[in-house]
Amino acid sequence: MKKLFIILVFVQLFVCCSRESYKLNEIIKEYESERGYEFNRNESVENTIKYHQAEADFSKKLIKKLEMITDEKLSESEVISRELLLFVLKNKIDFNKYKMYLNTITNENAFHLNLSRMGNQTFKNKEQVLNYLEQLDSLPKRVEYNLNILRASIEEGMAQPRAIFSNYSYSYEKHIVSNPIKSDFYKPFHMLPDSLSYEFKDSIIKIANASIQKNVISQYKKIKLFFEDEYFPNARKQLGISSISNGKEFYQNRINYFTTSNQYSADDIHQIGIKEVARIKKEMHKIIDDLGFQGSFAEFLKFLRSDEQFYPKTEDELLIFARDISKRIDAELPKFFKSLPRKPYGVVPVPEDLAPNYTGGRYYSGPKNEPTAGFYWVNTYNLPSRTLYTIPALTAHEAVPGHHLQISLNSELSKTIPEFRRKLYISAYGEGWGLYSEYLVDEMGIYRNLYEKFGQLTYEMWRACRLVVDTGIHALGWSKEQVVDYMSSNTALSLHEINTETDRYISWPGQALSYKIGELKIRELRSLAEKELGSNFDIREFHEVILSKGTVTLSILESRILNYIEDNINE
Repeated sequence: MKKLFIILVFVQLFVCCSRESYKLNEIIKEYESERGYEFNRNESVENTIKYHQAEADFSKKLIKKLEMITDEKLSESEVISRELLLFVLKNKIDFNKYKMYLNTITNENAFHLNLSRMGNQTFKNKEQVLNYLEQLDSLPKRVEYNLNILRASIEEGMAQPRAIFSNYSYSYEKHIVSNPIKSDFYKPFHMLPDSLSYEFKDSIIKIANASIQKNVISQYKKIKLFFEDEYFPNARKQLGISSISNGKEFYQNRINYFTTSNQYSADDIHQIGIKEVARIKKEMHKIIDDLGFQGSFAEFLKFLRSDEQFYPKTEDELLIFARDISKRIDAELPKFFKSLPRKPYGVVPVPEDLAPNYTGGRYYSGPKNEPTAGFYWVNTYNLPSRTLYTIPALTAHEAVPGHHLQISLNSELSKTIPEFRRKLYISAYGEGWGLYSEYLVDEMGIYRNLYEKFGQLTYEMWRACRLVVDTGIHALGWSKEQVVDYMSSNTALSLHEINTETDRYISWPGQALSYKIGELKIRELRSLAEKELGSNFDIREFHEVILSKGTVTLSILESRILNYIEDNINE
């Protein structure tokens, strides 16, 4: 009888757990499925507003369902899925509440820059040629829609500050060419497939020329007119997002989002930044002393910014150096990681039209739904601003063991993990991992001299400064000059990079906070694991725990590491 009772209890628990798992899976399916709205959100401002309101309402409905599911009856992976979906849904609600869909432009990104990626393809057949021509025909409609969105942002007082748009004219004037053949949009027509007949090629060339003249060049003239006559004159004078309606509340919301936590105020983060700046500067001073440099910290930075030995003379020199670092790190990865991604990566220049206002490097995972490698983009624009001694740290962050490794492993997670998690990117986790990777490759022996080690510290200092200047801009009323002065006096970044980065912080409130906050958490958890486990600490296992469940919030990450410590202490 007792045995039967135990069996019945077990069955009941199993059924109960299965029921909760089923409910969660159904909610996830509902989230991942098409909504079937009766309007095209990208057709008009009105439809865009309707779409995001509908998404917010939908998110509220799903949140109510998720809150009725208890964690105790779910597996660890299911608990993570539930928490991550709540995080995503909450942001959808906030995205609508603060009308973030109207602010579609930053100093380095906008619809007209994204449109120009269309030309980066090679035709394989007639269908692809005709499809591309249809895309070109749709450009006027797409341009008008995006201009109307930006007009709406002006009306709401959400236009970006005028101060971030220096050298911005290059982004559209590049596409206003005298001959359609010189257009980036014409590139695919230079190499039409051999399978096409001569007659077809001849007719297509004529159509392409006319289409690019009508749908590309004329539209970029329209874009130029819009920015110079409408957008720039109505751009905000104040830098900080706190200056707009509900701006202070919005900035706190972005702090919460980009740190995945509700525990920080702007002042808290500002003070953390100041402390980190002081700590890192001590390490920098030690390197300066070890180098035997006779002079002040400011004089050493001036030396780094002016001495030719620290700068590439050609684009190829910069790219070859970045590739060399990449391959040296590749060889060390098995010592530090149990799992490595199947997807390869390449090292290529930042696209020409993006480069003037772009960061020193970026990871690009490649076109969606296409079998391509990932790409570590290295900015070869303005070579006198590209410091060689920072390339090892940049490579570690953007390629391996940073973004390429983490993002690729995330996309290669088992199909038992919901699709939304395999596509998810949370900045505090991803950028925190990227910054931690810069620290990690020091253990791999990648920094070969004190200058490269100083480069790693200047990149860490750069992220610590972000805590100070992002909150300075958006909460404390700092001017652009204050930001540039603070960055230039504490980091060895070139002045071009500092100005580009400053514009980025102004136009993207809160995102810059995620790097250091995430890295501090990862290093804190590693120190705890090393202390608690002693000789049982395994760096490969530690990294496996961090990466094996994909992108997570910092609270989920902390719970996983604490469980890992407990499990290994008990062994």
